[in-house]
Amino acid sequence: MRGRDKLWLPLVTFTVVLTVWYLLALSGRWPPALFPSPTQVVSGIWEMANSGVLWEHIGVSLLRFVAGYLAAALIGIPLGLVCGWYSRLWLALDPLVQVLRPISPIAWMPLFAIWFGIGDLPAIVIIFIAAFYPILLSTVAAVRNIDPIYLKVAQNFGAKERDILWKVVIPAAFPYITVGLHIAMGAAWVFLVAGEMLGVRSGLGFLIVDARNSIRTELVIAGMLIIGLLGLAIDRLISRVEKQVKKQWGFVPGN
Repeated sequence: MRGRDKLWLPLVTFTVVLTVWYLLALSGRWPPALFPSPTQVVSGIWEMANSGVLWEHIGVSLLRFVAGYLAAALIGIPLGLVCGWYSRLWLALDPLVQVLRPISPIAWMPLFAIWFGIGDLPAIVIIFIAAFYPILLSTVAAVRNIDPIYLKVAQNFGAKERDILWKVVIPAAFPYITVGLHIAMGAAWVFLVAGEMLGVRSGLGFLIVDARNSIRTELVIAGMLIIGLLGLAIDRLISRVEKQVKKQWGFVPGN
């Protein structure tokens, strides 16, 4: 696909969506308080940005997200590498993981509120749980699906187990681990907002709930749009880091 198509095609999509939204708002079928126009939403964003409220909530949400997501990556990737490498260990842990994994992070919220109270920690733990299992499972699968020929060649050259892990297993598994990181990012961002709607009094999730309680629909939609745009920005940032690492390991051509 040509570079200009990557710019123009999404722009056309957004223009069509905004036009339909604007025409529906102008139709008078719904009162502005229930169905605000794009200009009302932009005014709401401008109002929150000028008052500083918007930046405060964005900062809090990003700090919680980074803390929970990084903790999940720092624990999930090494644990996944070890479990993928040692099959008997994964055989022992897999049933427990499969029992815990389907439990929604939100279902843990009542327990976390009892254990940790109300504040940042319950929200961070929810983000951790949402991100941990996709990262762990993708890492285990990545290691277990490495082409055995790579390992045999390394062993034939006399490489030690530690060198095989660092120089063969991790680079070979990296593309699949990044898939898990992207999935985990989406899940963690979704549950961050859900957690902030339930257990804290700050962040973008709380901003939406507070706007709903004040019947400020334009601020609700503004909060939703900001959540979506920030999620897109975080995903693009992870992709850039992923691309740089892949260049270093020779998966994609360098500049």
